[in-house]
Amino acid sequence: MDITQTFYDNMASQYDKLFLDWNATTQEQAVAHILDCACGIGTQAIGLAALGYPVTASDISDGELVEAKARAESQGVTIRFEHADFCALTDTFSEQFDIVIAMDNALPHMLTGEALETAVRSITGQIKQGGIFVASIRDYDSLLDSKPPYSPPYIHKTEKGQRVSFQTWVWNGDNYQLTQYIIDDEENLQIAVR
Repeated sequence: MDITQTFYDNMASQYDKLFLDWNATTQEQAVAHILDCACGIGTQAIGLAALGYPVTASDISDGELVEAKARAESQGVTIRFEHADFCALTDTFSEQFDIVIAMDNALPHMLTGEALETAVRSITGQIKQGGIFVASIRDYDSLLDSKPPYSPPYIHKTEKGQRVSFQTWVWNGDNYQLTQYIIDDEENLQIAVR
């Protein structure tokens, strides 16, 4: 056993005494104020709010904010929603957050390095000291190598049939123009193209 392990093994039964009120501290440290700065229809924001996190959600799309608000209400969760461009968050928010998220491929909408830098500076400017920024994006390195003409389809079996969604991609250098297809084959066949 090394000296560090021995120290903490011996300290285990006394560790809570390092805090004035250990129970209060565990509650305080469990609450992280989250900003979902590209919330879309609320996929992550609603899930996080349902877990008890205080969530603020913003998006540049008023249509998606309307949908997110309705979905949050139907799920019985409270979320503060704001219209905001994640490239200029200080125009909307004066406060900072423990965690800022931008999920589901939001950042690749920044088509230049300059635009991406503006977005990241704006986002990180809303994070408290010691806070974190979490983002998710597609693996564009592999896509740029192969430049596929479409995305793999998502096929969801439902109680009444199935739903298929995919995108076609027309490449122009390192960028692509997409067309989104949603085929809803349940009671009545419906096809949406955007």
